[in-house]
Amino acid sequence: MSLELFLNAILLTTSALLPIMNPFSTAPLFVSLTSEMPTQRRTQQALMGCLYAFVILVVFLLLGGEIINFFGISVPGIRVAGGLIISTIGLRMLFPQPKAGSTADEPRGDIAFTPIAMPSLAGPGSISVVLSGAAQIKSQFAEERVMVYIAVIIGMALTLAFSFFVLRAASAMVRVLGDRGIDAMTRIFGFLLVCIGMQFLLTGIDDFYGISKG
Repeated sequence: MSLELFLNAILLTTSALLPIMNPFSTAPLFVSLTSEMPTQRRTQQALMGCLYAFVILVVFLLLGGEIINFFGISVPGIRVAGGLIISTIGLRMLFPQPKAGSTADEPRGDIAFTPIAMPSLAGPGSISVVLSGAAQIKSQFAEERVMVYIAVIIGMALTLAFSFFVLRAASAMVRVLGDRGIDAMTRIFGFLLVCIGMQFLLTGIDDFYGISKG
């Protein structure tokens, strides 16, 4: 496996997952749920949330092929479904609906797994991307599968490391950006998600007709 392909796999993983995870949109939720926690406890919750999300994504990456085979799902089908899910999430971020209630009154116990790791960081969109990636690795990189898996896992780790620093600095970030800055950042990531989702959708349709014609 060439170094260029290895680095491209890391970059592609990071660029695909980061807009979907969007730690900037999770930051206000994290701040509201940890506002009464001491600094050390807040840091621990951010770290554990990212670790949980990493484990979830790695499990879906490594078992993605078995999941596909068990349910008899085709690779184009996964790409189309993933594209629809990602586009839907992006549209919701681009055109957010007003929230009926606030999360500030929710219990402030251990919030690392839920809602920080799932569904905020490792939600349906992230899992769909990982499943699509696992299927693509199996079909296109049979001989270099191990190294591609390593590159993808490194990309996941880098993405979640960035997410940790965003959550860790969430209080300061919210004060600096303000509500309008957070809203603008969320809409930008939403637009990127729609573009990524459309590309997934078009690729899946093209692959499906290519298989049918073959």
